[in-house]
Amino acid sequence: MEGLLQAWPQAQMQDWLSLLLRWAHLVTGIAWIGASFYFNWLENQLQRRFGDSDPLAGDLWAVHGGGFYYLQKFRLAPPEMPSQLHWFKYEAYATWLTGFFLLMVVYWWNAPLFLIHPDSSLSPTLAIALSAAVLLISWLLYDGLYRSPLGNKGWVSALLIFAWFTFLAWWLGDYFTGRASYLHVGAAIGSIMVANVFFVIIPAQKNMVASLSDGQTPDGSKGKQALQRSRHNNYLTLPVLFIMISSHYPFSYGGKLGWLVLAVLSLALVGIRHWFNIRHLPGHNRWVLPLSLLLLLGLILSTLPRPAIHISAAATAPLTSEVQPLIDQHCVSCHAKTPSFAGFTAPPLDVVLETTQQIDSQAERIYQAVVVTQTMPLANMQGMTPEQRDLIAAWYLGQETWGQSQGTE
Repeated sequence: MEGLLQAWPQAQMQDWLSLLLRWAHLVTGIAWIGASFYFNWLENQLQRRFGDSDPLAGDLWAVHGGGFYYLQKFRLAPPEMPSQLHWFKYEAYATWLTGFFLLMVVYWWNAPLFLIHPDSSLSPTLAIALSAAVLLISWLLYDGLYRSPLGNKGWVSALLIFAWFTFLAWWLGDYFTGRASYLHVGAAIGSIMVANVFFVIIPAQKNMVASLSDGQTPDGSKGKQALQRSRHNNYLTLPVLFIMISSHYPFSYGGKLGWLVLAVLSLALVGIRHWFNIRHLPGHNRWVLPLSLLLLLGLILSTLPRPAIHISAAATAPLTSEVQPLIDQHCVSCHAKTPSFAGFTAPPLDVVLETTQQIDSQAERIYQAVVVTQTMPLANMQGMTPEQRDLIAAWYLGQETWGQSQGTE
């Protein structure tokens, strides 16, 4: 076994760990979020036709899978403990654990490449310590806020939490790559969500079960607090889901205002989630969804690339052969049929840039990654200069100008 591990390339081992952990994180996340969405929907759709003295808070008829279901929610607890009681907690725990191990494999294992900003002087050890601290501090601030009198102030407490995560996305940009900054905001939110389950929601449910087993009346205040945290988890879900897929879209986190993109997008997503939560109510706020969609549209329009360099004539643009040495120097170690850069067993996104024909075929992608978002070269390990980025911009825009002139002839 030891000999097999020694013969197995480290990069391939890391790829398999990343793949399996990402798959497990996705599966367990679907189970957790699916249950969260369902129970929040159930809470919203209950028929509240019982008086305050009735033990039932509401009921609901549903049809699914070829059968009818009748569900009831008790105001506090049923008269006696049921013989079989289903809990919903392990999905949350498994989602966080797989996500945390994925953070270790992707970002801690390759901290200089994926975690640390090229202009930061952080050592890998300090960067990893900061990474872990962000998760813990975010939970302590959030939990302290909602255990304080401000926790019942509605919009005030929500704005304070929003301000913290916006600050976090902005501040981490000085130390972490844009991709890692986004990921850590998402990991901090996800940690809050699972801590809500572990420290608040499940203890409240256990208190209710223990009280009922002892023939006592459960403490309703604990149930209210658990419901509040469950609502928070519901609203935080859509921003977390976006962050989970954001690494595939560098235009979102690339650039100096990536933190602002995340903040505005999160507001729009929370608004969309709020609309789903209130749309069943009579006289609900119909403006919430269109306003959220308009906010999202405004964000999309504001992030459209605006070239910093304008070419007056195609003849002034560099040729592909002139930018190929830059590509060879900064890109080909990863984007080759057989990458030479440690940690890569295949070219990222299957993009190969070894010939002028391959470079021309990927011109738009190169321009977006190198000039618009500046997320490439990865970690700018060899220090591509602004002048070199300008040269690639002039080459791409010159190609565009030439293509337009050919199309009009």
